[in-house]
Formats: sequence, C-alpha cells, structure tokens
Amino acid sequence: MATNTTIDATVSRSLSETTTITTTAVTTTTLDVKSSLEQAMNILSFDPQTQKPFTQLEQTTPSFSNSSSLSLSLELHSREVIFKTHYKDYKSLVLSRLGRDSSRVSGLTARHQLAVNDIRKADLKPVQTEILPEDLTTPVTSGTSQGSGEYFSRVGVGSPAKAFYMVLDTGSDVNWLQCQPCTDCYQQSDPIYNPSASSSYSPLSCSSPQCAALDMSSCRSGQCLYQVNYGDGSFTFGNFVQETVSFGNSGTISKVSLGCGHDNEGLFVGAAGLLGLGGGPLSLTSQIKASSFSYCLVNRDSSGSSTLDFNSGPPRDSVTATLMRSRKIDTFYYVGLTGMSVGGRALSIPESIFQLDESGNGGVIVDCGTAITRLQTQAYSTLRDTFVSMAQHLRPTSGVALFDTCYDLSGLSSVKVPTVSFLFSGGNAWNLPAANYLIPVDSAGTYCFAFAPTSSSLSIIGNVQQQGTRVSFDLANNRVGFSTSKC
Repeated sequence: MATNTTIDATVSRSLSETTTITTTAVTTTTLDVKSSLEQAMNILSFDPQTQKPFTQLEQTTPSFSNSSSLSLSLELHSREVIFKTHYKDYKSLVLSRLGRDSSRVSGLTARHQLAVNDIRKADLKPVQTEILPEDLTTPVTSGTSQGSGEYFSRVGVGSPAKAFYMVLDTGSDVNWLQCQPCTDCYQQSDPIYNPSASSSYSPLSCSSPQCAALDMSSCRSGQCLYQVNYGDGSFTFGNFVQETVSFGNSGTISKVSLGCGHDNEGLFVGAAGLLGLGGGPLSLTSQIKASSFSYCLVNRDSSGSSTLDFNSGPPRDSVTATLMRSRKIDTFYYVGLTGMSVGGRALSIPESIFQLDESGNGGVIVDCGTAITRLQTQAYSTLRDTFVSMAQHLRPTSGVALFDTCYDLSGLSSVKVPTVSFLFSGGNAWNLPAANYLIPVDSAGTYCFAFAPTSSSLSIIGNVQQQGTRVSFDLANNRVGFSTSKC
C-alpha cells in the first residue's frame, strides 16, 4: 500500500460523509477496509477440500549432502488453507488466535528468562539412563479445540518421500513429526509418518553429538530419546533420529536430525509436526548449513501461498538491519531496532529499551510464530498514544481481548491512517502497510491497533506486522532485510 505525506485525513464512506482534522504534515497510508473485511469473512467459508492438490513431491528430486549451498524452496500456506476452520463467526476465530498467541509469548519470554538466568531446560530434570515415556511428560492443558501454528510448509520426509504439512517456527530449533506407533497423537491432515516404510530412517545413539545437543534427552536400549516442552503446555516425546528431508522439487537433504514423536499433545492440530528455523545447532537452517533463508507470510485470512527459501538472496529493495545473536540463547534472531515512528515522526522512546545487553536482557526478536508484536510497556504506550492522537478522525470503540485501542470502521470503504514504521541504524525505515497494524476482529467492522505491551524485557516483532513482507535472514553477513509486497 502506498505511503503518502498529506494533511488530508478524509475518510470515504458508503454515504457521502467526510471527517477531516487539521494538523501539520503527517505521513499516511490507506487501509482498504472493504477488501480486508471481505477477505476475513471468506476465510470462514473456505474449504481446503475444494482446492486443487498442492504440488506433489517427485521421486526424481536431486539429492545433496548436508553441506550443500543449493537454493532450496518450499511452498508456504496459512493455516486455514490446510485445516478447515470450524468457528461460528470471525470474532471467535480471532479470539482463538489471540489465545494461542498469548500462550506462545508466555513460553518465549519464560525461555528467555531462563536463559538470562543461566538455567537450561536440562537442569529442570535429571537425565536418566533408562526412562519411560511418562517419566519425561508433564501435565498439559489440551489445545485440540484451538488448532496449531499459523503457517505451514509442505515437506517430504523419508525414502520414498512422503509429504507432510509442518508448522514453521523461528522461535525453536528441534524438528519433529508424529510417528507410528502412537502412544498419543493429535489429529493431523496427513497420514501419520511410518518409520518402517522408509529406507533412510536411522535412530541416533545416546553418544551422538546430536543427542548431546538436546536440552532434554535420555537413553533407552542405546537409542536417544528427546522431549521438547513448549510454554503453552504442549510437548512432543519420542526417538531422536536421522531422516532424508525433501524440499518440494528443488532438492533433498540426507541425515537431517529430527524427533520421531510417539507422544505429542497440545496446540498442533492439523500439522504433522514442526520445522525449527531458529539459530541453534539442531535447527533445520543450521543442519543444512544454510547461508541465508527467507519467507513471505501471506495474510492469515488469505487462501494464497508464498515460499520459504534457503540460500537465495534478498530482494534489492529490502530495508536492512543488523542481525544479532545473544550469548545466552542461540535460537532467537535479534534485530537492531533503534526506534519507531508514527506519521513520519520519530517517537520519544529511549533507544536502550530496544537494545540487547551483555547479560542477555532486552532486545527485539523477529518471530514468525508470534502473531502480535509485543513491545515493552513504555514503548507500547508511546506508540499507541501517538497513533491515537494522529487518528482522531477514526471512531473509537471498546477494546477486544489483548487490544486496548480499537475503532469502529463500519460503513467505511477505505481510510487514511498514520503510517507506523520500524527504524533501524543508518536511517533505514520499514514502513508498514496499514493492514499490518489495523486488523479486523469481527464481521461488524471493528478494527484494532495490532500491538500489545509486555512486562518482559524481550520485545517481539510478530507475523501480523510481517504479512506481505519478504523477511530475509542473511546468516553469513548478520543482516536481516524487509521487503514489502514480495509474496
């Protein structure tokens, strides 16, 4: 969506009424209210079964070693394109998403705090020589009615390759999928992976370096067992193995370490498992020795798709920032954010609020699994108050769930709103499209300002702000780029 510098705050309605405010020059962008509402309503009636099958894996896909730098690509879809939505109305769907999101953020911030305090997950439970599945499990709150992550890729596993929908997660490292036989498996869209049908399935030994790299591991009959617990109470437990992974028709990589989960519970319904894209040694990006990777997230209410690409350069028009890593936790991708602006005006937020310090506190991470951007309370309050002061032509209404700033845009066709931007060193600004920070929360035209405060020192740029933007992680040169309209 184009950004303009204007003093015209006129909004267009189905009736010929206008509202204007007088102010000094403010940078604005246009929100297409009618289109975004139509898209939101359409997702409720979208049926994945009526769509053409997605690209199937070809058995002639070339194979490469783990040191390959070949460009690899996977198709990327929003959750509702894969798994049928069963909500009575759009607000119910939004509240479900926000509930999952709050659980995820709690998990990320808890993991961050443990890392800052030098407490590893393995320290929470002694590793035993022989262990039963129930010895590693913890009580969970069932999330089967809520669904799973928001973005899926179609990935081939095994020889011959079988295709599975896997959740993308830049906030974790361990790759895993549900495996037969199941002690407890949740519902997924694909048949459950059968290791006995794959000639490339190979259990890892307890003495393997991959087993040693796990936060929670144990040993049974010489084979490595893994468990991953997520902050929302979800978990996966099973054998840690090596398998061949296929990237659509662009190539296959052998001996990728992943979890073969026989006991999996929580918020993963629809997906066969998870692709860990974090920065740790067990992540997919680390194991295939990718020099870079990028993704573009379509709007979560869109039936379209995009791609997850490895070892491909960023678009030339990318707004770039420094990519930083913490000494305390190697999973997260920190971005060198220096400030924010509204309407083209830099906000009075101390730069220190966004900085990662030597102890591991603070910092801003880019995460594809978190929906709503979380900012430290001081930064959020300044951002919100400035936006509200510049958007007085919009009709305010009651807050919804974690959103405290919402507007009644019913009857509007489109509206100009102040542009919200992330600022990076060197004067680089990533200007967000209006649809990336004013989002519909019901069918009546209620839109909310899609940011939220956090009491944690960790800030998170979520996927609502990333929609429609190709986010490129240049791991070799420690840069991250943002290029809008590149899906």
